[in-house]
Amino acid sequence: MTPMSVHSETPSRFAVAPSGARHGEPLIAVVGLGYVGLPTALSFTTSGAEVVGFDVSESRLTAIKAKRVDLLPRDHTRLAAALDSHRLTLTTEPSTLGAADAVLICVPTPVDAHQTPDLTALAAACATVVEHARPGQTLVLTSTTYPGCTADLLVRPLQSRGLRVGRDVFVAFSPERIDPGVVDHAPDRTPRVIGGVTDECARRAVEFVARTAGSVHVVSSPETAEMAKLVENTFRAVNIALANEFADAAREVNVDVMEVISAAATKPYGFMPFYPGAGVGGHCIPCDPHYLLWQLRSRRTSSPVVEAAMTAIAERPRDVVARARDVLADAGRRLRGAKVLVLGVTYKPGVADVRESPALAIIDMLAAEGADVAFADPHVEMVQTPTTGPLFHRSRPAEQTWDLVVVHTIHPGEDHGWLAEQPAVLDTTYRVGDLAHGVTL
Repeated sequence: MTPMSVHSETPSRFAVAPSGARHGEPLIAVVGLGYVGLPTALSFTTSGAEVVGFDVSESRLTAIKAKRVDLLPRDHTRLAAALDSHRLTLTTEPSTLGAADAVLICVPTPVDAHQTPDLTALAAACATVVEHARPGQTLVLTSTTYPGCTADLLVRPLQSRGLRVGRDVFVAFSPERIDPGVVDHAPDRTPRVIGGVTDECARRAVEFVARTAGSVHVVSSPETAEMAKLVENTFRAVNIALANEFADAAREVNVDVMEVISAAATKPYGFMPFYPGAGVGGHCIPCDPHYLLWQLRSRRTSSPVVEAAMTAIAERPRDVVARARDVLADAGRRLRGAKVLVLGVTYKPGVADVRESPALAIIDMLAAEGADVAFADPHVEMVQTPTTGPLFHRSRPAEQTWDLVVVHTIHPGEDHGWLAEQPAVLDTTYRVGDLAHGVTL
């Protein structure tokens, strides 16, 4: 079976009836092949299914075909196997979606500069899926969004086409649970939540999603599942904001906050450890709670605890720059003109993802105050901010003496012994250890 070229027209195998033609295995379409969609697609191929990976970006599909993508080592192995066996077909042709037994929508749901949900990609993806939907298909939305979005973007448009949800087509919401770079949290080891529009919708969605999940928990509706995802990440946001606040308080009273958290974590009930840092990044915590706040604002109501937490998180990079200014002042230096290295710019260790990374805001603010800023990160070649323009990875930061090193991300396997020789180090990770000239945030 020949795989589809990124640029090719629809091959003939997509014109045949979708059921029963593949030795009993389903054909599953995954819409969006980013940090969520690609691992999801690979989990399905490993389960024995054939997968059509649809993405509007030809450059993304080219990178996947060339295996130039940020994945766990085991997923690189699975990607090579899926491409070699033709179980994974890559396409920009939306008409191929009509042949699939199930379609999973895995596109980004970011927020804009004003913290307002940007539903552009999701709305376009859902419209494409609806346009090509056919009787018998199961459609599962996995992108994080607001309660009621599945109904707004899938159910009502399908009904407008004359397709009866629960009888002709089957619709559910099952929020993604992808933790990039953490093998213990791979999709096939992680429970999934599913909320179907009807009981039959839920049953059919379970049939597909369970192939790649550690277990499945069915809830009463898509709205419940949508809200559950927002609770998961809002819970994390609030507790990270609290951990940052405790770190500030601990510094004021000259106590090691990490020792405090380790001590509190010995309690076997009623406590869960969260750790302070330079802020939060990635596709979840900085964005997801704003979907809830946005929806509540439209109903003239509020969530004061969540609002305060998100404000504090957004301001955390500014706290880093203020602390950097103080550290330099203690050494008799001004921030303007100082040579400052930001060590690690990805939003978490072991990945190449800089989406919403606090490091970008930190670099921008340092440069805006006149610092001579550079960065070093083995996973990232270049970053760009409104103030700095393009900044390229410095491969040998240890060969230079910096007025200040701001430690933002510590990647596994990297030797940071050279930090001991630097005149000033600001550790925003709280994990570097004792340094003669080091301080924590």
